Amino acid sequence: MKNVEAKQKEKIQNLKMLPKHIILVRHGESEGNKDTSAYSTIPDHKISLTEHGRAQARLAGSRLLDLISSHGSSQDWRVYFYVSPYERTRSTLREIGKSFSKKRVIGVREECRIREQDFGNFQVEERMKATKETREKFGRFFYRFPEGESAADVFDRVSSFLESLWRDIDLNRLNNDPSQDLNLIIISHGLASRVFLMKWFKWTVEQFERLYNPGNCEIRVMELGRGGEYSLAIHHTDEELREWGLSPEMIEDQKWRINANKTDLNDHCKWYLNSFFDNELDSDEDVKEEDIDSDDDSKDIFLDTDS
Repeated sequence: MKNVEAKQKEKIQNLKMLPKHIILVRHGESEGNKDTSAYSTIPDHKISLTEHGRAQARLAGSRLLDLISSHGSSQDWRVYFYVSPYERTRSTLREIGKSFSKKRVIGVREECRIREQDFGNFQVEERMKATKETREKFGRFFYRFPEGESAADVFDRVSSFLESLWRDIDLNRLNNDPSQDLNLIIISHGLASRVFLMKWFKWTVEQFERLYNPGNCEIRVMELGRGGEYSLAIHHTDEELREWGLSPEMIEDQKWRINANKTDLNDHCKWYLNSFFDNELDSDEDVKEEDIDSDDDSKDIFLDTDS
């Protein structure tokens, strides 16, 4: 009985160390969003926000403050920011920061691994249009831009960032007081946000291909569930998730995560297992019978190898 109680206390303590929210924010409207010809004369990382983009960021700051202060278990909450090194994301953070007092912010870190997908250097508008048309034929995840990156490349560096993020949480490098709600806010870009969610929730390439970019200063909230899993379905509606490109199956998974324990994840993902293995073959005997039935066909295949 004491062991059970000790494990329960340890679980509660571990949950207290986890961030209450992990929030992804895309930058505000940039000069490149307004006029794509800007990329042909200005390096991507130096593209700035428009006045409308700055106003969007200030509004996002107000929304974030309201969300964090009204959806936590403690009024003694704190925030920690991660920001892409691009000018438009840094400027978005400056505007968002106007909503938070300094005592609420326990840290800010510029993180290169969550930067925008590299499309090459200066982008010639006509050539980029043709290149993006080729990407649609090839597939958005694996297509690599000439002198740039594929979404798969971005996935690799975002995965590395996630590993560092978990180490920071586990070792309490963020200096979080367990009595306070910790909220992580990641200010990044459209594609980087999508692959972050893809990595976190173990979505497949096919599922990624159906996702849409968040709008400028759109907020996507991962909230900690009762069992230690994060879910988008706590804060966001089914309609919102559908608009982002999540399938009914993906939405149901988000709802399951609200009450899920991490140890249950493997059993829950049988739908993924069944997409690769024949779920009708439940035992070794079934497999042996299948082998016997296919013996004649396999002989024919070997006999044809010389042709």
